[in-house]
Amino acid sequence: MTVHRARAAALAVGLTAAALSLSACGSAPSNTTATSAGGGKSAATATSAADLGGMDALVAAAKKEGKLHVITLPRDWANYGAIIDGFQKKYGITIEDENPDGSSQDEINAITSRKGQDRAPDVVDLGSAFALSAAQQGILAPYKVADFDKIPAAQKDPQGLRYNDYGGYVSIGCDAKRVKECPATFADLLKPEYKGQVAMNGNPTKSGSAFGGFYAAALANGGTLDNVQPGLDFFSKLKKSGNYNPVESTPATVEKGETPISIDWDYLNASYATEFKTKGLDWKVTVPSDGLYAQYYNQAVNKWAPHPAAARLWEEYLYSAEGQNLLLKGFARPVLMDAMKQAGTLDATAAAALPAVSGTFTFPSEAQVDAAKKVVTEGWSKAVSG
Repeated sequence: MTVHRARAAALAVGLTAAALSLSACGSAPSNTTATSAGGGKSAATATSAADLGGMDALVAAAKKEGKLHVITLPRDWANYGAIIDGFQKKYGITIEDENPDGSSQDEINAITSRKGQDRAPDVVDLGSAFALSAAQQGILAPYKVADFDKIPAAQKDPQGLRYNDYGGYVSIGCDAKRVKECPATFADLLKPEYKGQVAMNGNPTKSGSAFGGFYAAALANGGTLDNVQPGLDFFSKLKKSGNYNPVESTPATVEKGETPISIDWDYLNASYATEFKTKGLDWKVTVPSDGLYAQYYNQAVNKWAPHPAAARLWEEYLYSAEGQNLLLKGFARPVLMDAMKQAGTLDATAAAALPAVSGTFTFPSEAQVDAAKKVVTEGWSKAVSG
């Protein structure tokens, strides 16, 4: 299994200011033009399927384009492989997936540097901070999927420039064959029996999953969304106790026994558990009740998408019951999960396989995330040094 560090780093934050260069491996131009349907309306300006005359008209326009260009979608991340295959089979539209291990910044760079080119990405899957930035830059097209109104208000742009799709909670993964009693909370991680065993998926100044772990630790130790200093204090204690392991946790380090306890997103830890089971490992996953922190990825359409109808049909597919359940099968929590449960369209078996969560969570604002980034950037090295 690939770790996809760039994807993990993009999820919550974008802690590095420098833009990342894009791996140029796009397809050759096909001179696709904006598709019109439903009385001559352009797919490039459609803000809903109704603008093109309804879903049937949107499907027809997308099939006429025949192609969709996506970017930075690893097949083993949140079940994207099955989603891509499902879309292609259902609509007969070829998907070109470029730079699957890239980052949200790569996606934004591709939109801006390839404007007017057929190899520009039609759609993007962005970490929250990057999605907000892209919307502010004016490079995203407003589009509301059929179930847009069912997406919680706090998880979407009111104009449809971007909207949450899937995400997860910070969790603690543990090799139950190497650890006698797996930790269930951040408080547990300070116990002496975990000496040298507690690792993270990266460094919180660069990795979104590690930043999430830091934020969760702050909340678990008396902090708030506005006060994350307790997170630094916690990891300083973890380091001084000898429990903190500076090795970046990956499936490979877990298999070798180097990182028997790992703080990471629950959908990554849960997917690792499935893989590890075939290799004789017993990987337990717990969402700590004392440090509940979650983040979601956002979907958006490129304002200058070379295949505008296919781009909009892709979004409709992702937010359909089929698309949302495919995400769920990848252990990611779909944004329409509650609405689908009420409607009776949720895959109950896949939902039951998710790590249990106790309590409720409030998403931090952009300002709160920015303030937290500043704290961790300035204080992380000192907290875990020595």
